[in-house]
Amino acid sequence: MSAVRLVLLGRQGAGKGTQAVRLSEHYGAPHISTGDMLRSAVAEGTEFGRKAAEIMARGDLVPDDVIIGVVTERLAKDDARDNGFLLDGFPRTVAQAEALNELTAGSGLHAVINIDVPLDEVRERMRQRGRDDDTDEAIDRRLELYESETAPLISFYEAAGLMVQVDGLGSMDEVFVRLVAAVDGSTSAS
Repeated sequence: MSAVRLVLLGRQGAGKGTQAVRLSEHYGAPHISTGDMLRSAVAEGTEFGRKAAEIMARGDLVPDDVIIGVVTERLAKDDARDNGFLLDGFPRTVAQAEALNELTAGSGLHAVINIDVPLDEVRERMRQRGRDDDTDEAIDRRLELYESETAPLISFYEAAGLMVQVDGLGSMDEVFVRLVAAVDGSTSAS
């Protein structure tokens, strides 16, 4: 199979990070997380990394133009150009999705996969993680923010014919098998 170019979406607690690592290993494409990218850009001292560091030091959210700049720098690296990529945490807004379309105009995306886990289930999973910041109020705020940001993205990618919904309930292995089937079905069609 040629290099896969994927976007992975899913609510917090849906198992997205775990599955992204497994998919990355399975397809040999780098797992590119915006959180990891920002930390890496800051550590490397790139132009966008310096901007992001200043913004994060103030406790502000990194705006679209800076995130898009960091993603542009990362996707230009040899591993992403040669082996494809699995984006995790980007895009989060329609403006970011439009920028990604421009970035990938030559090769495009194979699919945008949403790991679908019901709200009650992800709430319970997040509570069970036992993190200090996983209070009921914080969990609800993060899930509400995800819904408000991601609902327009899902519609955007459905309209583009790229959205694939994958049932995120079941064991890690069951979900992984569904994800691989979804990716393989999307890449053979493109």
